[in-house]
Amino acid sequence: MTKADLPAVGALAGELVRLHHGFDARRFFLEPGVEDGYRWFFDRQLGRPGVVLLGAELEGQVAGYVYGSVEARDWARLLDRHGAIHDVFVASTFRRRGVARALVAAGLRALEAAGAPQVVLSSAVQNREAQALFRSMGFRETMVELTRTAG
Repeated sequence: MTKADLPAVGALAGELVRLHHGFDARRFFLEPGVEDGYRWFFDRQLGRPGVVLLGAELEGQVAGYVYGSVEARDWARLLDRHGAIHDVFVASTFRRRGVARALVAAGLRALEAAGAPQVVLSSAVQNREAQALFRSMGFRETMVELTRTAG
C-alpha cells in the first residue's frame, strides 16, 4: 500500500465500519468522517516496523485491503508475541473472486516474515462467510467476545 492508495482504502475502511455498526450499533462506534480518520491513521502506520498494510488492485481500482501488526506479549489476552489481523475488507463489486483469500494469505506471509509465530483475528459473530474463509485457511475458534451495554 502507498500513500496514493489511502483515499480509496479509507473509503473501504468506512464501509467496514458501517458494516460492523450495522451488525450492532451499541458495540461498534460510527464517527462522522470515519474515512478521514482511517486515512489519517493508516498514513501514520505505513512503513512502521511490524505493520502490514496491503492493498489488492483489480481493474485499476483498489479492490480491498488487509491491515495487521506484530504484537508483543499481551498478559490481558494471554498471548505471547503474535501477529494480529485487524482488518480485511473487499469492495462488494470484487467479492467472490478470491481477493479476501489472497489478502489474508499475503498478510499471513508478511506477519510470519516479521516474526509472528501465530496470528489471531476477530470476526463479527454475524459475519459467517468471513469465518468460513478464516477456518478454511487454518484458523480455529479460540475466544468469544460478549458485550454488555450499561443501563
